[in-house]
Amino acid sequence: MPRPLILASGSEIRQQLLRNAGLDFEVVKPRMDEDAIKAALLAEGTSPRDLADALAEGKAVKVSGKRPGALVLGCDQVLEFEGRVFSKPESPEEARAQIAELRGGRHRLLSAAVIAENGKPIWRHVGTVRLQMRDVSDAWLDGYVARNWESIRHSVGGYKLEEEGVRLFTRIEGDYFTVLGLPLLELLAYLVDTGDIDA
Repeated sequence: MPRPLILASGSEIRQQLLRNAGLDFEVVKPRMDEDAIKAALLAEGTSPRDLADALAEGKAVKVSGKRPGALVLGCDQVLEFEGRVFSKPESPEEARAQIAELRGGRHRLLSAAVIAENGKPIWRHVGTVRLQMRDVSDAWLDGYVARNWESIRHSVGGYKLEEEGVRLFTRIEGDYFTVLGLPLLELLAYLVDTGDIDA
């Protein structure tokens, strides 16, 4: 008997990816101070990979404890550039500054997914993608942020590859779904193996 699936995230793109894959799920946003947890983990010297994993686990476990018997999927994405972790920009100026710092260079996106059941994690995966950013002009960058702020404000690094942000890049090494914030192929493989979805 397939277990109910709950997405512990308000992310529109993650919901869309799951819907497009034909999955039935419910959305329950976890109530947690993500910024405070992130700051504490970074202060302890947590690696970008472990940071993404810990935040995804926190979301999954938080919701799972209140929904026994369901599979709760928590996700998080971290951008790492030269040893520093970037967050979602708070303003158009911050988005522009982030992209200006990343342009011409190479950075990593780490997308973590954790499934919890009855308050305990039972599966996890962290996907990594390496991206080479084009050295775009100041004028194009100004226009890009102005045109896309309402969309890119929800994205670490201040860009969305699935939209005009694709023009920022010359090379991408890794899985497209991982760039979007969900290692979908690995998640589907797990759900097939457990019999929670048909294949």
